Amino acid sequence: MRDVAAYWQNWIDGGWVDGGAGRISVTDPGTGAPLAEQALADVADVDRAVAAARACHESGALSDLRPVERGRMVQAMGRYLLDHISEIARLLTLEQGKPLWEAEIEVRGAARYFEYYGNQAETVEGRSVPLGAGYFDFTTHEPYGVSAQIIPWNYPLEMTARSLSAALATGNACVIKTPELTPLTNAFIARAAEAAGLPKGAVNVLCGLGAEAGAALSAHPGVNQIVFTGSVPTGIAIATAAAKNVVPCVLELGGKSAAIVHDDADLDAFLSDVRWGIFYNAGQVCSAMSRVIASERIHDELVDRIAGLAASLKVGPGIDQPEFGPTMGAMVSEAQRDRAEGMVRAAEAEGATVVTGGRKLNRPGAFLEPTVLQVTPDMAIARNEVFGPVLSVLKFRSDEEAIAIANATDYGLVGGVFTRDLDRATRAARKLRAGQVFVNEWYAGGVETPFGGYGKSGYGREKGREALWNYVQTKNIAIRLR
Repeated sequence: MRDVAAYWQNWIDGGWVDGGAGRISVTDPGTGAPLAEQALADVADVDRAVAAARACHESGALSDLRPVERGRMVQAMGRYLLDHISEIARLLTLEQGKPLWEAEIEVRGAARYFEYYGNQAETVEGRSVPLGAGYFDFTTHEPYGVSAQIIPWNYPLEMTARSLSAALATGNACVIKTPELTPLTNAFIARAAEAAGLPKGAVNVLCGLGAEAGAALSAHPGVNQIVFTGSVPTGIAIATAAAKNVVPCVLELGGKSAAIVHDDADLDAFLSDVRWGIFYNAGQVCSAMSRVIASERIHDELVDRIAGLAASLKVGPGIDQPEFGPTMGAMVSEAQRDRAEGMVRAAEAEGATVVTGGRKLNRPGAFLEPTVLQVTPDMAIARNEVFGPVLSVLKFRSDEEAIAIANATDYGLVGGVFTRDLDRATRAARKLRAGQVFVNEWYAGGVETPFGGYGKSGYGREKGREALWNYVQTKNIAIRLR
């Protein structure tokens, strides 16, 4: 379909291989039609991938390199993605559903991770610890060895790049389990690794079912460190399996993030933040602006303006949306779309008001209308993650009430405060239970800034220099001088 290869293999130990579990069909969510088939890994494939990564690590082919040499290869992977951006973005749109212009942004974002962490490879340094004249004591940072990385379907290329780049820069060999819904694009990660000259076994990419390949990887005795982005229940299962082997994890789980909007906020600018915050990638973003908590003085006006924005978005197949603009693509699957629509119906039954949207489109594909709800804090949809283009709007009377509403979930990934009063914003930022707080711009920050959650949003930090410490362990060497 649309000139996409009919069959895609896994990449293990420097070669393309079939899967022991057969094949899985990948669907184009923009049309509902079959797109391609992907090799499906079984437990034996996982064993081979881990063994390849282990052999690479123990040989020193990656870890013994001078850091600048590793860094140059990591940077080269990013350049490879940019050199093939048109082909990759098109495939990403067809398998994931996002507009083509959004897919191009994802490819550039993935390349940026390789650029950033390639540059950071030389900066992981130890220190000397003074113990007196009779001793020379110092610390070093060593890679864990084999890093297992279980990737989500919403940003399959960028989320792989986020963890893989930092792991490779610090000398770890990696096994990547791609998502079953969107596995195809990560073939370009394998191609980039090969083109960059990384040793065999340094990067292994396989697709398998979570209950089989994912479970085997997270419990594998040959794995030294695990990175997972996804749902809370799966994160708990992975952490439990890893704990039995005493293996550290980085977990980036869900969110129900809130933007507090005060009556002195710049509402014109905030509408742009809403566009990016909840309707980008059809709301399938862990750190999406899924709640707006608005001052009662501006609540009604803001609801009307947000509803107008939502209704103005053109919704259709992402492949037909090449240019940046007020567009939204499909959700990743009909099952995900139906789940989101079901949560809207349940909210209506609780008394929520559907201001606009809330229903699937009467056309092939996994489309849901951009949706705006008026809700109260006691409703389930005000606490639970939808992971779709569904915005819940609440109102507050005082700063203290706004903070209480924002913190009234089990999550704590990001939050936002919109006001011209920076004293008020700073006070709110200190009280919000979130790993990252945006002031007057949703998604402010970048690859350079640490990202991770409180509570059931997980633990550990991705992005920034903080992420490097996920992939190394500290060794102390104490020498008695004679």
